[in-house]
Amino acid sequence: METSNPLVSIITINYNESAVTMDMLESLTTLTYGHIEVIVVDNASPNDNPDVIKEKYPWVHLIKSDVNLGFAGGNNLGVKAAKGEYLLFINNDTIVPKGFIEPLVQTLQEDHTIGMVSPKIKFHWDPNLIQYAGYTPMSHWTIRNSSIGYHQMDDGAYDVPGETESIHGAAMMVPKRVVDKVGMMTEIYFLYYEEHDWAEMIKRAGYKVYYQPKSYILHKESLSTGKFSPLKTYYIARNRIVFARRNFKPFQLFVSLIFQVFVSIPKNTITFLLKKQFAHLKAYWKAVIWNVSHHQVINT
Repeated sequence: METSNPLVSIITINYNESAVTMDMLESLTTLTYGHIEVIVVDNASPNDNPDVIKEKYPWVHLIKSDVNLGFAGGNNLGVKAAKGEYLLFINNDTIVPKGFIEPLVQTLQEDHTIGMVSPKIKFHWDPNLIQYAGYTPMSHWTIRNSSIGYHQMDDGAYDVPGETESIHGAAMMVPKRVVDKVGMMTEIYFLYYEEHDWAEMIKRAGYKVYYQPKSYILHKESLSTGKFSPLKTYYIARNRIVFARRNFKPFQLFVSLIFQVFVSIPKNTITFLLKKQFAHLKAYWKAVIWNVSHHQVINT
């Protein structure tokens, strides 16, 4: 039987951003949902002292990893310490309103076929603009999906809850029983695409992925990696192909790889050359070569 006020474990990752993380933690102090634990995983920050987090917020469970485990690995470390019936994964560069947990918990309590749920996500720099209101299906050509409602005004047009194709890693709630059945996030990705991969794992297990606009957060977006950095270029390019290799059926994968070889790779190469973005070009080709040299290592 469902408890009326189940424990929610809130898990977030810190990497060189204690001040940003503490802004998010400060917003958690206003929550109207009272039964929570908060776990902050520091991913071996080289230029930050995460101890200040614990000093200011002694109720936080601070876990300091010896190495940078990436997004999936850091969150998985948090999962291992979590005691909650529901796990809420949230980016440290977010601000939450006081009532955002209740609709997510209620959604999962009322329908056990829902395996994960994300709130509406809006931009911190303009709370009237939507960043996420669900996802379109992943294209078998480009291996890309699109965020529904992206840069649209929050005028009520995206206020209908329902099933969606994928989840948003900036804020997602998953029942612990689903994690126990399906497994944690795949750590091969390190950054980007891991939440989409996890959504596919959860859907294959028979669960639905859900969007719940009765809840929302404000997202500052890409503070850790930069909005456009060679690091981001590398992991997105690498993991886009990794995602296809792990989740597409053989013919779908064949179509995707043909598109990559004859369209995406030449187009991106020429674009980086014309813009003289040589660091991005190097990162992009490093990603392509990684997939060629790691043709069997995709199930880690």
